[in-house]
Amino acid sequence: MNSPLKLGIIGLDTSHVLVFSDTFNNPASKQALKGARITVAWPGGSPDIQSSISRVPGYTTELREKFGVEIVDSPEAVAQACDAILLTSLDGRTHPGQFARIAPFGKPVFMDKPFAVSTADAKAIFATAKKHNVRLFSSSSLRFTEALVKVVTPENRATVRGADFCGAAAHEPTNPGLYWYGIHAVEMLFTTMGRGCRSVRCVSTENSDLATGVWADGRIGTVRGSRTGNYEMHGLVHFEKTTVAVNVQTQAKPFYASLTEAFLAFFQGGPTPIDPEETIELIRFIEAANESAANNGREVLL
Repeated sequence: MNSPLKLGIIGLDTSHVLVFSDTFNNPASKQALKGARITVAWPGGSPDIQSSISRVPGYTTELREKFGVEIVDSPEAVAQACDAILLTSLDGRTHPGQFARIAPFGKPVFMDKPFAVSTADAKAIFATAKKHNVRLFSSSSLRFTEALVKVVTPENRATVRGADFCGAAAHEPTNPGLYWYGIHAVEMLFTTMGRGCRSVRCVSTENSDLATGVWADGRIGTVRGSRTGNYEMHGLVHFEKTTVAVNVQTQAKPFYASLTEAFLAFFQGGPTPIDPEETIELIRFIEAANESAANNGREVLL
């Protein structure tokens, strides 16, 4: 490519925007990537989520003053001025509406987690993408961590017989259950197990969630979410003849670096990294886990 892609950001209420801006706009960054530059952004923010709206002023100032990003007054203005879009709004509830505003521009989009907070919203987003012929994918950065992709490869994924993942799962009532932060472990589970989950049971206490999914072929996968201050991400992948541990903390390469490489390749015309049907299914997994937790752990069919 003769010139870098111009990237736009929608939603300056997550620290991810600082990571992405440093990657693309700071040549001295340890994780610097060529081929794109963040040029324009819209602040956004959700007034009813303190961890969202409180971050917007500082992150907006930093993107403008440190990284030279133009701040505009609407998602449409972002879409008009760029080649590809990072929809990073922290609040999954806002994604369907914000995406509907930018989809008519036809620019490729990476949507940060949580993709949506209901199956209906997830399906609606992809329907909007199809209507406007927009290339779209969504993912947690943990899907691309080297700690996982070195263990589960395209060659051995078919031999996975089960998996267990754990990580932080702070509660945010507007994005309930595992949507808010527990989605990282759910994404790792689906990266490992693939599609085909048939049912979910979830037990939830003050400090923990434990969601157990049963796949149509009889395999079992679990996600344990913690609210006790332990933010480490771990997993066990059970193959036919061995079990391999996944420890995200051992990787020297930051998982956000792997994510930025993935969406840059996508923006440059590479294949969509994740099947939309898998994204819809993992959103339904979380939705079903919430339904189960609200009903004393009963089985909920996907």
